[in-house]
Amino acid sequence: MIVGIVKETYPEERRVSLVPGLVSSLTKAGCEVLVETGAGALAGHADAAYTAKGAAVAPSRDEVFSRADVVFQVRAYGANLDAGKQDLPRLRAGQAVIGLFEPLTSIRAVDEAARTGASVFALELLPRITRAQSMDVLSSMATIAGYKAVLLAAENLPRLFPMLTTAAGTVVPARVFIVGAGVAGLMAIATARRLGAIVEAYDVRAAVKEQVQSLGAKFVEMPVAAAATEDKGGYAKAQDEDFYRRQRELMAKVVAQSDVVITTAAVPGAKAPMLVAASMVAGMQPGSVIVDLAAERGGNCELTRPGETVVANGVSILGPVNLPSTVPTTASQLYAKNIVTFLLHVVKDGKIRLDQDDEIVRETLVCHGGRVSHPKIQEALRAAT
Repeated sequence: MIVGIVKETYPEERRVSLVPGLVSSLTKAGCEVLVETGAGALAGHADAAYTAKGAAVAPSRDEVFSRADVVFQVRAYGANLDAGKQDLPRLRAGQAVIGLFEPLTSIRAVDEAARTGASVFALELLPRITRAQSMDVLSSMATIAGYKAVLLAAENLPRLFPMLTTAAGTVVPARVFIVGAGVAGLMAIATARRLGAIVEAYDVRAAVKEQVQSLGAKFVEMPVAAAATEDKGGYAKAQDEDFYRRQRELMAKVVAQSDVVITTAAVPGAKAPMLVAASMVAGMQPGSVIVDLAAERGGNCELTRPGETVVANGVSILGPVNLPSTVPTTASQLYAKNIVTFLLHVVKDGKIRLDQDDEIVRETLVCHGGRVSHPKIQEALRAAT
């Protein structure tokens, strides 16, 4: 089996799907590794680093696709609709593509990929089960996003995070409020605490209270009842608008007294819930900062603009996109470990085995044999036609 690594073509994408240090994990399993020249350059990995570990370097993208049985990507076609479309003619029946595909929001792209005959595994759909933890790319990238969000906030806040006692007087610590205590939120809590801030956090799931407190933050209690908060795969479920309206009312006081608000709430395949209204921003002190990690999904703040910084009433609202790409070496290291672990899980005797009894395979395989194979995407495709 030949595993192909191609250069990422999404704008500003600096990650690579395999790092040199993990080439041996594939070669020991009987795979050959073929890397497009320059694929790892932006993540700090030269071609020579791959060849030193036993990989071969191909001079062109066409050669990688034509020879590879399995192609690794960070952003495959559905997650890279413009430039990624050029890869469709390169796909063939019997070939497998593994990467991020955003299938729940790019259903047409899944259909187009299916028509090539290739099998596509979308890693966003990995179930949140114990067996899949070592393959969970969303958690890996959320860890980086949570860390970077705090650094962005600290850079833009016109005051320091920690309490300082100096000859010139005492500097009080900044107050940071983190909305959502998933992987990104928990990393943001830990990072803000390490910088010396007073941290509060809220999550619709009361079960995460102990995790928040274990990191030294205060869990904000809000007397608002939610329906089921997670789906069977362990991902967040959207609530109705009445719930979000009540939540905003209760949250307004905490937001108003915070110097920094970091929002992390996202629902797979859906627009991010609006949690911080413009009126809440108006109640914050000038100089305060909001970092909206859901910017790419429409934003948790009403005033967020993806990829931009908006200033309203003296409050800076940051809408960063693709934060993991800003730390490409670490992000690629984590992503590569996840994707290699996934491949080794589905390969048996040198071939990918599509075991539909395996929840990991069943939930991530979006197209195979010339058709869309994932029930949820089949349903969405029928609804769109």
